[in-house]
Amino acid sequence: MLKERYYYVNPYCKSFTARITKATQDAQGQPYVVLDNTAFYPEGGGQPADMGSLNGISVLHVEEVDGEVRHMVAESLDATGEVEGVIDWERRFDHMQQHAGQHILSAAFVELFGFPTISFHLGKEIVSIDLDVEEVSSEQLKTVERLANDVILENRPIETKWVTEGELDQYSLRKQVTVTDEIRLVIIPNFDDNGCGGTHPSSTGQVSALKILSTEKQKRKVRVHFVCGGRVLQQLQQKNQQLTAASQLLSAPEDGVAGAIEKLLTTNHALEKTLEEAQETLLAFEAKELLNTRHQGVVKAVFTGRTVQQLQKLAKLLVTDNENVIALLVADNEDRLQFVAARGSSIAVSMKQVSATALPLINGKGGGNDAFVQGGGEKLVTAEELVQAMVEQVI
Repeated sequence: MLKERYYYVNPYCKSFTARITKATQDAQGQPYVVLDNTAFYPEGGGQPADMGSLNGISVLHVEEVDGEVRHMVAESLDATGEVEGVIDWERRFDHMQQHAGQHILSAAFVELFGFPTISFHLGKEIVSIDLDVEEVSSEQLKTVERLANDVILENRPIETKWVTEGELDQYSLRKQVTVTDEIRLVIIPNFDDNGCGGTHPSSTGQVSALKILSTEKQKRKVRVHFVCGGRVLQQLQQKNQQLTAASQLLSAPEDGVAGAIEKLLTTNHALEKTLEEAQETLLAFEAKELLNTRHQGVVKAVFTGRTVQQLQKLAKLLVTDNENVIALLVADNEDRLQFVAARGSSIAVSMKQVSATALPLINGKGGGNDAFVQGGGEKLVTAEELVQAMVEQVI
C-alpha cells in the first residue's frame, strides 16, 4: 500500500534496509531493482525523484511503473538478501522545501485573488507554477509573497491524511483530486487543503523563506518563477556576486550600478551612431573609388570579412546615382561566400540571371528581384571565380 512506503511513513528517513524482490534491466539495458519497501521517492506530481545509493551503488533515478517502484542503479545488484539504502538528504530536503513552498504560494494566490494553479515544475535551480490568468501585477506579486512568508514565519503544522473518496467533502480542496484510491491530502490548517503525493516538511517554518523571482506569459497563462529555503540563499549569493562584479567593473558603488549602466548605455548609443555615420561616409568614398574601376559598365569587387548588409549598402550607393552601372560584389567569409548584384535604372539585364548563374556554383540560396539580388553558399569555388562567372553573365 502507498501509505506504508517509508517516504510517506517518515519523509525524514535518511537510511533504511529492504529486501530486493526483483533485479533486472529495462528495454534500454539500464539495470534496476524493486524493493519490498523504499524510502526513495519516485518521480511524479512535478517533484523529481530521490537519489542516493543501495549497498554503496548509486541510485540514478527512481520511477513507478505498473505499480512497482524501480530504482535505476549504476551497477547490477545481487537479487538475494537485504540492501541498505541511503537517501541524498540534501536533495530530498530541498525538494521538500520547494514543494511545500509551492503549496503555500498557490494557496496564497487563491486566498488573495482567486488565481488557481494549473501546473507545477520543480527544476534544478528554479521552481515554477502556471496560473490560470492572463496577467498578474507587480503589486499582486508583492502581496502574495508577503502572505506566503507570513505563513512560513508562523511555523504552522503541515499535516498529511489518507482519506477515502467519500470523506473528501469534509475538506475545502484547492482543486479536485485525480485519484479514487489511497487519496493523500497535505493540509496546512485554516489555509490549504490539497491532494498531493509529494514529500513535505512537518511545518511551514522549515520552508524558511520564499522569493518570487520573475513571471512570464505562457499561452494566455502566467508562469511564476520562485525559490524557497536554501535556494533563496543561493540566489542571493549569485546576485550579490554579480552585483559586486558589476560595481567593480563600473567603478561605482553597488547602489549606483543602475545609474552607471544607464550612463554607459547612453554613451554607447552615441558612439554607435557616430560609428554608423563614419561607416556610411567610408562606404560613400569607397563607392566613388570603385566607380573608377568600372569596365564596360560593370563594377566588380571581392572583399574579405564583409557582411551581406555591407555589400547591399555599397551596391546601392554604386547604382543609385549611376543608372548605367552594374555592381557585382562578393564577400569571402571563412567557409562561406556571399554576393550581391545590382543594376542602375537604365540597365535591362535582370539580376535574377546573375543569381541563377552564381547560386549553383556555391550550392547556395538567395533572393531578390530583377534590379537587386543577394545570396550565399559554400566555398566550392574561389571568390574571384564566382565574381568572374557573374561578370560573364552580364557582359
